[in-house]
Amino acid sequence: PCLQIEDAPDFPQRGFMLDISRDRVPTMDTLYQLIDDLAHLKINHLQLYIEHTFAYPNHEQVWELASPITSEELLQLDRYCRERHIHLVPNQNSLGHMERWLKHPDYKQLAEMPDGFEIFGEWRSPSTLNPLDPQSIELISELYKYLLPHFSSSLFNVGCDEPWELGQGKSKEAVAERGGNVYLDWLLKLHALVASHERKMMVWGDIIIKYPDLISELPEDIIVMEWGYEATHPFDANCKKYADANIPFYVCPGTSSWNALTGRADNTIENLKSAAKYGLQHGAIGYLITDWGDKGHWQPLVASYIGIAYGAGVSWCYQTNHDVDLATALNHHLYHDTSETMGDLTMQLANIYKQIKPEHINGQVLAYALQWKQAELQQRLAQVEEWDGTDKADISPDNLRDTITQLHTLRQKLSHARIHRSDSDLIILEWQQATDLLIHGAEWLLMLQGVDEITPIIQKRKLQQLMMTQRDLWLKRSRRGGLEDSMQRFETLLDQYDQITSTN
Repeated sequence: PCLQIEDAPDFPQRGFMLDISRDRVPTMDTLYQLIDDLAHLKINHLQLYIEHTFAYPNHEQVWELASPITSEELLQLDRYCRERHIHLVPNQNSLGHMERWLKHPDYKQLAEMPDGFEIFGEWRSPSTLNPLDPQSIELISELYKYLLPHFSSSLFNVGCDEPWELGQGKSKEAVAERGGNVYLDWLLKLHALVASHERKMMVWGDIIIKYPDLISELPEDIIVMEWGYEATHPFDANCKKYADANIPFYVCPGTSSWNALTGRADNTIENLKSAAKYGLQHGAIGYLITDWGDKGHWQPLVASYIGIAYGAGVSWCYQTNHDVDLATALNHHLYHDTSETMGDLTMQLANIYKQIKPEHINGQVLAYALQWKQAELQQRLAQVEEWDGTDKADISPDNLRDTITQLHTLRQKLSHARIHRSDSDLIILEWQQATDLLIHGAEWLLMLQGVDEITPIIQKRKLQQLMMTQRDLWLKRSRRGGLEDSMQRFETLLDQYDQITSTN
């Protein structure tokens, strides 16, 4: 009952994308080990998602605190991948998600909304380039010139997802008059740049899919990346639109690790399965498993193993692997666990999100709660319930206590695993830490309801210990850059404990 390898893969390109711009930049040893794991699973395409974490010449102020990947390191990684029959594909976001650039005075004038914008009830610094400003394309052109020579792959992902402010600031009149053509024109400019470097352009599909009449206006050699991370994502309907327009496309599901600490097993399985099923049905030319680091990238890399392994299976041979015994496959192919327990423990920990619900909120409540303020609790719960649209979160004391008991039981069983890898001890510690953080989130929700004898002083001490462990584990796989930004997100809860203590 393991992942079965057939003579020919369903998807010629079977890839994995690792987010290295949402705080965490892995060490070279971590990347080498990941590449070895991917090669073992017959994944032949790797992208490192970049916003500001490559050491671009002349732009030190953007990456100086990020411990970026250097030119020499990229060349080494490209060579290491080639030796294992993996295409290391360059990636640089080129419109939205440019906040790490646009926050600096030297780049701020290029922003669509230089003074920031409001989204999801929060005020954010500028994140989207003004596509009408000639200096925007000049900046992107310079980045491509420095980045692309480090890669032997002919593909290049220019990103362009989630340009939140587009049409709200400097391009407001143009978008009101020309609609999606403003975005299309930007893509055509990027396409010309990419072609000048003799590369084939890949671009996320979340914006162009909103303008189905414009899909056929895309260059015929462009590759659209159809992404969606919930089990309910409409891969069928969206893939059909690209197929009808004769535009090449990949399907890009996710690992569901982010905002969840231990992952969301059932969601990622259904998401990955749906992407493979409808990608095959509509003629997708590739399958890219994506892994993100939202809200501080607190989850360990091992939380993504379920998505990596299952995605590798269904992208190679959907018919054989869509109902694979995934726990056993994890034991054999990633954990090398002679006790045959780690795969099942992983699945159980990654399904604890279903105990609390809602199930489809791009994360889970116990992880989100660690960044919620006391005064925001009901508002935040209402937001996630509205987002999900089907289930309400059950944070009743009885359910929270039961969940905590389950988590403690699973944590104790982790030490029974017999993993045979060079990082076996670290894997156990990472799963224990992720479990402990979920327990703390449940205890925080209990405390907010004034039940049980949970005191803020004791909880603050527990959290401080968790923070020390989090810092230590981070540095075992990742570079120091971004660590302080990530750890700062724990301060919200520390402050809440202090406020409750002073009030009482």
